[in-house]
Amino acid sequence: MESARYPLPPRDTIERHRYGGVGWLVWGGIILGSRTDLHVQSVTMTGHIYRDVILEQHVRLFRGAMGAEFLFMDDNARPHRANIVDECLQSEDITRMDWPAYSPDLNPIEHVWDMLGRRIAARQPPPTCLPELRRALLDEWRNIPQYQIDNLILSMPRRCEACIASSGRHTPY
Repeated sequence: MESARYPLPPRDTIERHRYGGVGWLVWGGIILGSRTDLHVQSVTMTGHIYRDVILEQHVRLFRGAMGAEFLFMDDNARPHRANIVDECLQSEDITRMDWPAYSPDLNPIEHVWDMLGRRIAARQPPPTCLPELRRALLDEWRNIPQYQIDNLILSMPRRCEACIASSGRHTPY
């Protein structure tokens, strides 16, 4: 048996995937038992784009289908916190979940994004251009088993309890 040694990357190395240097907006919504279609668009996110593309075209319709019990969860990304986004959510009577500033590990969608990224990375052959990447994202999003998404959503009480118990520090999730 042979073994191979590979040098470790420097500690300050950050993995980046570049597909032509273009900014991409990738958005999807999840709920127990279902998910939205994945929205993939070649554009850099701003508050205006988030409002016009995501909130107006997706979240508003999703909220309408869900009814009054709808609670919107996003992260604290700067475009999500723009005044025009807050105004839009208020005008559509969409309640946003209060969210701690440095706790993306609590949000189930972050784990779904991780699953999606791993599925893309495992594709053979891997995507080599933007159109292939877009198709791969859409295919892999549809192929994530719903039970895995449901399990992540159902784990939210445990995640929140662990975050409270650790005073907001690292949790095993």
